Amino acid sequence: MNRRQLAHRAIPFAAAALALLGFCASASAEGAFPDKPVRLIVPFPPGGTSDITGRIFADALSRELGQPVIVDNKGGAGGTIGARFVAEAKPDGYTLLLGTSSTNGTNSAVYKNLTFDAVKSFTPITRIVTVPGVLSVNAGFPAKTYADFAQLVKASPGKFSYASSGAGGATHMAMEYYKSLSGMHIVHVPYRGTGPALNDVIGGQVQMIYDTLASSYPYIKAGNLIPIAVAAPARVKELPNVPTFAETGLTTFNADLWNGVLAPAGLPPDVLKALHAASLRALRNPALKEKHAAAGAYVVEDTPAEFTQIITTDVAKWKKVAEFGHITAE
Repeated sequence: MNRRQLAHRAIPFAAAALALLGFCASASAEGAFPDKPVRLIVPFPPGGTSDITGRIFADALSRELGQPVIVDNKGGAGGTIGARFVAEAKPDGYTLLLGTSSTNGTNSAVYKNLTFDAVKSFTPITRIVTVPGVLSVNAGFPAKTYADFAQLVKASPGKFSYASSGAGGATHMAMEYYKSLSGMHIVHVPYRGTGPALNDVIGGQVQMIYDTLASSYPYIKAGNLIPIAVAAPARVKELPNVPTFAETGLTTFNADLWNGVLAPAGLPPDVLKALHAASLRALRNPALKEKHAAAGAYVVEDTPAEFTQIITTDVAKWKKVAEFGHITAE
């Protein structure tokens, strides 16, 4: 065999070797997650509780991943615009959702034309925080304890009213959930935002409100609101003398609010593993816990399976509540 024939035969082998090297390099690059910045979509405007939570988490997560985690606010339609954006994004780990008990819970019950599924369209990674809720009355309300409150309200169906930040919102849904379990008839008065709702409760136009502890606590501390019960697994340190709803006998009432991190459905298992591990490391950072505590939130950790089950249970629960209260979003 002459040199020309040998060279001709060598060409296919060289091409095959180059192709194999190219495949290995490509596979290596794809496996090196993350190799560029990650975007965390916060589906609400800047400045709110979810935005604060998202920015605290993004800062800690960026240190664990070794890449910037950029917060991108995509607010509107009760969080559904940002959630849809992530649901339709490429499932590569570079677009994440700061999900909430609204975006992946109550919204599925009150928005009738969603183009994504709260469970199937996402890969849950872990919850980040839970935010206790608190049922409070204004300072002029005649009942100051839960026992007296329950006795008075049950004896006067339809006489008292509660304020919410808007029809179909998380606090509205929580109170309707409470009504469905307690058998109380309390009139709903919707507002456009938590601020106006709190103002009218404090002013006496409306008797009570269910809201996050973070929003209500300054008014409780000032004596403008009287806390009746809190939605949390145990009594909160800010209100050690106020019972949980479970302690009042409503053992199935679970309406604390949560924030969590999710990716689009179809996230590769190795990327999920990397994001979950980095998220847990970030959540265990003492500085992060202190920042969240200052914002009225408690850090939690879930496995992806646990988080998926929480969302699945929430969706079923809120659909029943929406049917009970005939609730649809504004």
